[in-house]
Order: sequence, then structure tokens, then C-alpha cells
Amino acid sequence: DVQLQASGGGLVQAGGSLRLSCVASGFILDDYSIGWFRQAPGKEREGVSCIRRGGGTTTYAHSVKGRFTIPSDNAKNTVYLSMNDLKPEDTAVYYCAADHWKVVTGPCDSNEYSYWGQGTQVTVSS
Repeated sequence: DVQLQASGGGLVQAGGSLRLSCVASGFILDDYSIGWFRQAPGKEREGVSCIRRGGGTTTYAHSVKGRFTIPSDNAKNTVYLSMNDLKPEDTAVYYCAADHWKVVTGPCDSNEYSYWGQGTQVTVSS
């Protein structure tokens, strides 16, 4: 079974850093596109960063470019979301998601991902 386990959220002051982890099981990372998404209260879910295996591309939301990266460790079957210079507007529940590379055709569309981890809360205080 495909499973994703997200962790690493917490409370941090503005300007601080956090690293979220998404441990995957039941599939090989290189065969699946992986994405990090977030949802703030009262807002729609948005794509933060996605690795699309089919196109070999990595996409970042405009609001996080230059501050977030999405490294991965194939040996640990884990994808990270490294977040630096955090801002209060980054406060949200963060989710990792995955689907086979043949399924995901867009840059970072949550509707294309079938497998989701549980969310992890990130709160940035001002």
C-alpha cells in the first residue's frame, strides 16, 4: 500500500526555519511525483512545491521561491520541505502527496495526486 507520513511542523518565529519530512512507503520515490501542499484556515489548498518525475521539473509557488526547497533522500524514501525565512503568511497545515509519474501531468495541481499524508501544522508567529 502507498503510504505517506508527514512530520516536522511546529511553532516558529518569523525569520526562522523548519524542515518537514514526508516518509514514503509502498513505492519507489523515483517512480512517483511528489508534492507539498498547504491549507490555511478559510483558504483553498495551494501547491507549495512539487517534483514532477515525468517532466523532470521542480515547481515552487511564487510566494516561497528562494525560501523553500524540496530535497529528497532516496535511501530513506523521504522527501523534505526545507523552509527558511518563514513568514506569518506561511502558517498553514502542510500535506505531502504523491502519485505515479504517468498520472501527474501538471506542475503542481493537488487534483492530480491520489495519495496524501496526514497534515502537519506550521505556525509562524510575528
